[in-house]
Amino acid sequence: MTIAHGFDYVRPATLDAALACLASDGSRVLAGGTDIVPWLRDDLIEPEVLVDIKAIPDLGQISVTDGRLILGALVTFSDLIESDVVRDAAPALVEMAHQVASVGVRNRATIVGNLCAAVPSLDAGPVLMVYDATVEVARTGGVRSVPLVEWFVGPKETQLAAGEMVTGVTLHLPAVEHAAVFLKLARYSGEDLAQANLAILLTAEHDCRLAFGAVAPVPFRAAAIEAVLCGNALTDEVIADARALVAGSISPISDVRASAEYRTHMCAVMVERGLRAVASRLAGDGPPYPTHLI
Repeated sequence: MTIAHGFDYVRPATLDAALACLASDGSRVLAGGTDIVPWLRDDLIEPEVLVDIKAIPDLGQISVTDGRLILGALVTFSDLIESDVVRDAAPALVEMAHQVASVGVRNRATIVGNLCAAVPSLDAGPVLMVYDATVEVARTGGVRSVPLVEWFVGPKETQLAAGEMVTGVTLHLPAVEHAAVFLKLARYSGEDLAQANLAILLTAEHDCRLAFGAVAPVPFRAAAIEAVLCGNALTDEVIADARALVAGSISPISDVRASAEYRTHMCAVMVERGLRAVASRLAGDGPPYPTHLI
């Protein structure tokens, strides 16, 4: 199926020029295009202007500064996999990226685009949430940072306002030794959306963070489960207590990919398996990054 309606296409060379283009009604940002092009084809959106940001300098940068890992808006999932900086600072990002779609999609799809598409099953959301990520937003005349836990308003809805553009995402790395894990439940190995996904981060000071995706309208931090885990060693009893809270923490639906009951059961399995993996990684003898743990 072809794209049936017309629109203007612009390719600004600076951020200021891009923001000026986005000030007009009906404009949309084009980066990797792996979400927006199918939406155009299927008549889910009808923009008047597509603003291609790929010519803007510095948006593809990856850097670590003052305990923050900064990913520009043009950083793709393949860039994450290939980056020594990401592998050293937050290897769970690499673990997540390996499980996104196919190689061809990963070569084009950006992590920021994944956040802006805001589908409930997005893979980037949970792992960024456990790193207390913020979304960096620019508009003509100013910038703002939005905590990722507040970014998602609903399925395919975010805090991004008209005339704004996301320039990157910032992860806040723990100051103490830590480990993390990403788990994705899918129907088969290969290009598939998540039936459920989960990220866990554990520090040497027993700070434990969990975030789910695909089992609620938006990705979210599991506060009740975190309350049981934080400050405690991950004994069999503590892990069992955490697992018992899973059913009351998520709100999955039944659809073509899985039933709500199956998702609920498997999320409990994922929490236990993820907690044991992250604890062993922190101890120095866990599964290597990246590993498919479910």
